[in-house]
Amino acid sequence: MEKLISCFQKKPDAVARLICFPWAGGGSIHYARWGRILNSAIEVLAVKLPGRESRGKEPFFENMHQIVDEVLHVLLPLLKEKPFALFGHSFGAYTSYAVADALKKLHNIEPAHIFLSGASAPYSDARIKAPKRSDFSDDDFLKWLTSIGGTPPELLANPEVLNLFIPALKADLHVVDNYKCDKPVSPFLSCPITCLDGKDDIPHDLQAWKDITTGDFTIRMLDGAHFYLKDPGNESIITDYITRHLEMSEMDYL
Repeated sequence: MEKLISCFQKKPDAVARLICFPWAGGGSIHYARWGRILNSAIEVLAVKLPGRESRGKEPFFENMHQIVDEVLHVLLPLLKEKPFALFGHSFGAYTSYAVADALKKLHNIEPAHIFLSGASAPYSDARIKAPKRSDFSDDDFLKWLTSIGGTPPELLANPEVLNLFIPALKADLHVVDNYKCDKPVSPFLSCPITCLDGKDDIPHDLQAWKDITTGDFTIRMLDGAHFYLKDPGNESIITDYITRHLEMSEMDYL
């Protein structure tokens, strides 16, 4: 499990687990830190994909099925043990959706809560009509990367740094650009879903995520652009919100 998961603080007595999926090109450290922020009732498992961190020598995954297959193979026994929630930002939101879809269809398991951030629903017009960023030229790619923020300008100006993280970013964008799914005929989940986004990010069709659940559906907008969740104040709002709702979900689960 250590190959796939970063867990900074193991909590065997936790009542719930939070599974976090990285944004495109991202690693596991940002979310693994949450294990030290959230209280003892919640254990955080941050997913670590091939081609980065301790898996740097492994080839990148080429499609969403590979990600889902590995996550289910490794985590399924844990997901049967106690309530769990999924959190994903941008690319991670699509990974969260694909994992939740597979868990429900293949094992009739669903999360206690799903937190989806910074992304339109995968079957929405906004997402389908969006340009395929993995096809951008290097110049256009850097312009786009600069426009969304979240990466210090001095790193974007450093060719050596770019050579280290651009391949992982493009590999993940290739996965999401080629990930296709139909709009559900009817909701297949019953768990609550919370969508989060930065007020200054490009508009996302968050409302379309409502199509996947009969449970409570909430949209929360926070100050900032695409990487609003990196702001310490916003991070505190998000982790407090997750804690409160997972504690409520535990009561409902029991």
